[in-house]
Amino acid sequence: MFHRVDSQRVIASLFNAPRALIGAIHAEALPGTPGSRHTVRELAAMAANEAAVYAQAGFHGLILENTHDRPYLKGAAVGPEIVSAMSVIGAEIRRACALPLGIQVLAGANHAALAVAHACGARFVRVEGFVFAHVADEGLIESSAGSLLRYRRAIGAGDVLVFADVKKKHSAHAITADVDIAETAKAAEFFNVDGVIVSGTATGSPADPAEVDAVSRAVGVPVLIGSGITPENIAQYRGADAFIVGSSVKSGGVWSGTLDPARVRAVVDAL
Repeated sequence: MFHRVDSQRVIASLFNAPRALIGAIHAEALPGTPGSRHTVRELAAMAANEAAVYAQAGFHGLILENTHDRPYLKGAAVGPEIVSAMSVIGAEIRRACALPLGIQVLAGANHAALAVAHACGARFVRVEGFVFAHVADEGLIESSAGSLLRYRRAIGAGDVLVFADVKKKHSAHAITADVDIAETAKAAEFFNVDGVIVSGTATGSPADPAEVDAVSRAVGVPVLIGSGITPENIAQYRGADAFIVGSSVKSGGVWSGTLDPARVRAVVDAL
């Protein structure tokens, strides 16, 4: 099996490790969303507690996502209340934990994620629809690379890395069926992405190891796994530089469960 080396040392410089585990913090539903039940202060405290669990177990980084905001708004439709709450929660995580933090704002709200990251001192963002287009649950998601990287320059957030999903989960890719995942990753690299993310078909679904290897061979930027990592399958992904872990470390192995410290440690031990 192909064994990848991050020749640009992006992962090593960001996470201080040759291969990194990134723990997902699924923020409870934010203000204004159908499932909202907590104040922003309460949400921030819960997120900071999860960050501490990941740090104590030996994870190398974190990513904050507004996963409980279902059903998601798309792109610029995400309101200022979401951006504000995510910034406050991100800042509280940064105060509580020294691990590098990433931001994702669903769905496809890439400019919002970059603004949140810049405001709270996060080090990277996870974005979708960086190149080409796909049909997601929320509708058509189109390429944002040109406007996003210009926005990063405009707000002075050049130190925030952009990691982009390719052939993103929870999406139909029929409109780009003639462009395989390796070519999609190469297009993202050509458009100056800092890293690409390969996932399975849905949250908690494992990525195809053959696709990971194909992408790893095709690009020089770091390759991250974006879903489905477990202690049992992590060894299959020697072509990956980092792993975003969120479902297998929750009670019952379900993303919406509570964080289980024993499951968190099991992933660290497996790596």
